[in-house]
Amino acid sequence: MAEKLAPEKSHTFIHNGQKVFDWDQTLEEVNMYITLPPNVPKKLFYCRIDSKHVELGIKGNPPYLNHDLTSLSRLIHHFGLLAHNVDQWELVEDDTMHITLQKRDKGQTWSSPIMGQGQLDPYATDLEQKRLMLERFQVENPGFDFSQAQFSGNCPDPRTFMGVVSVHGLVEVKSCCCSAYVVP
Repeated sequence: MAEKLAPEKSHTFIHNGQKVFDWDQTLEEVNMYITLPPNVPKKLFYCRIDSKHVELGIKGNPPYLNHDLTSLSRLIHHFGLLAHNVDQWELVEDDTMHITLQKRDKGQTWSSPIMGQGQLDPYATDLEQKRLMLERFQVENPGFDFSQAQFSGNCPDPRTFMGVVSVHGLVEVKSCCCSAYVVP
């Protein structure tokens, strides 16, 4: 049933009349899809991602994208010494690079992956927030089907609704001044 609440279509970021990338989001991820130029060997493409920045392009050329992210993505720290990014990229089909950004704050509605670029309008942002809230209901109540549910009035924030959000097997308990993770 959760697949019924998956993004139905992606959003497109257009700059100066040209498509830069398509993107969509779930409760936990933001996905970017970049169409690659033809006739360039795949091994020449590179992508660097950290918790607040993405850079990609063709080796030996100025980057195609070199921007800060709208919100922070997650890093995993191993033994306090080395940080490995859980974000990843892959070449899919023959002409598309797929970048997956793991949201640091599960349920946060991103208005764009790139800070200050291609922001969704307020109406589209509201629709995304409603879809993410229904996705959260579906994840937390798997026996129910929320695919036809609708909100009347303002939709609550899917990240903070009822003060509790499950993140990778832990439950984040929020209060007015702090938050803590507990094992359920």
